[in-house]
Formats: sequence, C-alpha cells, structure tokens
Amino acid sequence: MQLLVYILAYPLLWLVSRLPFKVIYFLSDGIYVLLYRVVGYRKKVVRNNLALVFPNKSEEERLIIEKKFYRHMCDMFMEMIKTMGISEKELQKRFTFTNLEVLHQLEAQNKSIMLMFPHYASWEWAIALDRHIQSKGYGIYQKIGNKYFDKLIRDIRQKYGTTLITTKETRELVAKNKKDDILSMYGILSDQSPMVKKALLWTPFMGINVPAHTGAEMLCRKLDLPAVYLKVSKLKRGHYQGTFSVLTEHPKELEEFDLTKAFLKKVEESIQEAPEYYFWTHKRWKHKDKAPRVFNNDMIERLAD
Repeated sequence: MQLLVYILAYPLLWLVSRLPFKVIYFLSDGIYVLLYRVVGYRKKVVRNNLALVFPNKSEEERLIIEKKFYRHMCDMFMEMIKTMGISEKELQKRFTFTNLEVLHQLEAQNKSIMLMFPHYASWEWAIALDRHIQSKGYGIYQKIGNKYFDKLIRDIRQKYGTTLITTKETRELVAKNKKDDILSMYGILSDQSPMVKKALLWTPFMGINVPAHTGAEMLCRKLDLPAVYLKVSKLKRGHYQGTFSVLTEHPKELEEFDLTKAFLKKVEESIQEAPEYYFWTHKRWKHKDKAPRVFNNDMIERLAD
C-alpha cells in the first residue's frame, strides 16, 4: 500500500515541482480556499492556540493572524514540493543570509555548531545554507512512516549537500564526529512538544507552562558545542532571509536548561514580530496542564544521564 500511494502521488509532485512560481502561488491560493474556507483544516486547533497565547488581542485581530497563517501554510506546502525541481541558483536567490560571518568565525576556531531554529517562516529552504559553510552539514529529522516518501524527503533535502540523520542516530554520530575531529553543523528544529513522560523541562513558552525539548542542549553540554539560533524572516512571498545569533559558545558554563530557555525566548521574539508565520496547526500547548509537581526517580536518573 505504501508503494502504491507513492507511485500515484510522485508523478503529480514531480509535475508541480516543475511549474513556474507564478503558477505555484496561483495553486496555493486555490488550496487556501479549499483548506481554510471549505474543509476548515485544523481550524479549531489554530484558534485555540491563538486565543491561548494572545489573550489580549481581540477576536478580530486573531482572525487576521489566522487567515494570514493559512495563506502562508499553503505557500509553504507548495514551496516544499517546488524544492524537488528548484535550481540551486533560484534557491540561493530566494533564501539569503545577512550575517554568515557569525558561523565562519566559529568555523575558523575549528568549532562544530548546533544550529537551532523553530517551525517558523521557511525551515525547508534552510538547506540553502550548506553552500555557504565549510562544515559538513547535517539535518536532524523525524523519520516518516512511509519508507518511499521518507527516501524522497531525504533526497530532496540532501540535494545540496546536507546529510539527514534521524533523531535516534544523532547522539552517536555527533559523538563520533567530535572524536574524529570532523567539523560539522547540525540543524535541528527544537520548538515542538515532547512526550510528557520524556520531558525534563517545563518552562513558560508564550506565557504558557509547557514541556520543552532539551536534546539539543544535552548534546551541546556533553560535547561542548556552540549553539546558534537561526531567525528566518519572510521578506515577501517566496523570499526569506536568515539571521544568526549565538546563544552560547560555552554551553558547559551555563546553568542546566538555560540554553533551551534562551532558544525559546528567541522563538517568542519571532512569533511576536510576525505571528502569522509560526506553525499554529501543531498542538504545541496540548500538555499545558500536565506538569509534574516533582521529578520522579526515573526522571532524575534520565536528567543525570
């Protein structure tokens, strides 16, 4: 069944990826009408999230954000497909960087880097970065259930040199690269909600106490990797700009979880600046009322590890 679905879908995806951007965005407008006005895809989740984190905004203000978000989400969906057929020259024109010297300075010190960013604006086209760095680029991702689509996603994201690794492969590979003195850069999306039973940190995010992923911080602390935040801004339709800021060059000197909190603060700043570009269909705040009062023994052991 997985193969059949892939065989049926791939020709359409390939065809769409070869269309000019004007047609891509014309189709995006049609998908917006279908998803938002007809189907109402996850509209309840989006509205609940916006009401939760923006209680001081009026219903009308939140509705404006909602509509802008759905338009952006549809653009993002079409841009992801377009990545199959986009040329490197076109990608570099549409995703630019303001201060690459931040990364180059760390590379000049022979330091591998943990690049942390959220599901905001365009994370797919961040693969454009690989052509601007000396490090070996890795993208940490969650494996897709359909093995054929998983391979397709890997091929697309790796077309410009980035190597994809699953979350399960990450710790061993990062440690090996450190041991072998391989200059590397690891891109990781760290803003989504972890499973409650695995959460070691509960912290306010957009004013709501939620569990937070700490895997990136744990790797940074263990292997002394500098952490850099990638802020992505949407300049106009189909055009994005990345800006880097160092979260820490010396993670071992920070208090436990300070790095994760610093990352989430940066994400909050991006959301406050232009909330329509955050991925509001995710149930980021679904565990908001489940924080344990104390750590149990199992959690303490995992924290010590």
